[in-house]
Amino acid sequence: MRGVTLKQLRALRAVADTGSVTAAARQLFVTAPAISMQIRQFEQIAGLPLLERAGEKFVLTAAGREALRAAHAVDAAIDEFETILATLRGGVAGHVSVGLVSTAKYFAPRMVGAFARTHPGVKVSITVGNREQMLRALRDFSIDIAIMGRPPEDQSCAADPIGDHPHLIVADPGHRLARRRRFDPALLADETFVVREPGSGTRNLMERFLEQAGVTPLYGLEIDSNETIKQAVMAGLGVAFISAHTVAAELADGRLVKLDVRGLPVVRTWYVMRRLDRRPLPAVRAMQEFIVANRADFLPTEA
Repeated sequence: MRGVTLKQLRALRAVADTGSVTAAARQLFVTAPAISMQIRQFEQIAGLPLLERAGEKFVLTAAGREALRAAHAVDAAIDEFETILATLRGGVAGHVSVGLVSTAKYFAPRMVGAFARTHPGVKVSITVGNREQMLRALRDFSIDIAIMGRPPEDQSCAADPIGDHPHLIVADPGHRLARRRRFDPALLADETFVVREPGSGTRNLMERFLEQAGVTPLYGLEIDSNETIKQAVMAGLGVAFISAHTVAAELADGRLVKLDVRGLPVVRTWYVMRRLDRRPLPAVRAMQEFIVANRADFLPTEA
């Protein structure tokens, strides 16, 4: 595999991203025959097909998926080298890619923005997704740092706690349980829940809480956006188990109410984390240390 070139790795990555040789050529500003040639040469070196047809698109074979993982690692190594050179030229510099679970977008961008203002030599990018997507992005070298809850169980990340993360159940103000005090979760058995998509940390936490309470939830709408979930609950389409950080404004102005369920809020912890098997570059280390040191200035305090 020593004969594999950057052009071949990037051609494969572009076809994997776009599903098309023509679209990959446009992305890389080359011709379609040039992309086809790079893929063909790569497959000859690998001794296995890397792509296969699936309808009108190309998809990766098992060997292709491993090759793509290598392409991500190579790009990450080049970015790391570039950052080291910039640092050697003077000061903290480079690029930090930050991944946020969608619930963290209610406070984390202010953290990242404050860091960027105090470190003008560092370019920062942000990616937002659910827990499963952020863990995948860490594994694939797509992000340097993630701000999310519960670290992965395989202990592959260095995780620093940065604050409490309370979760509760909200309803529209006219809900039958809105004025009920400290009621048992069993009363929720007949409620329709507006829920996050599978892979969401919030949904996983909700399912564990209700299972421990002996409640089998009735699922209504499944939505991958906290904002849309809030709108659905305000419209009376169900109740929602949700991060308190996402509904602070709606609770304050009375558009939503917190149900006084025994056992809530469930309080988890926010973490900032990075891969243990990847050397932290100065810019990445500086951001992680900044977030830990200044967490109290940005995390919401009201549950």
